[in-house]
Amino acid sequence: MDTQKFIDLFAEALDIEASDLTVETEFRTLPEWDSMAYLSIIAMLDEEYEIQIENAEFKTLKTLNDIINYIEEHQ
Repeated sequence: MDTQKFIDLFAEALDIEASDLTVETEFRTLPEWDSMAYLSIIAMLDEEYEIQIENAEFKTLKTLNDIINYIEEHQ
């Protein structure tokens, strides 16, 4: 999986600069993180990676790397 592409897509979904993110970024601590951001990320995961993730599972993810690992495990 292309990690930089994922970071770029994540940043685009939240309308922030990709350069502000790393795989260790705890996305819930971002000032832009809210319910709309959550929905944007869920939509991006479905559209780009054909991944559907339940809210309960998503709550266990903390960093961008956690999301990347989830994608890799479920593709």
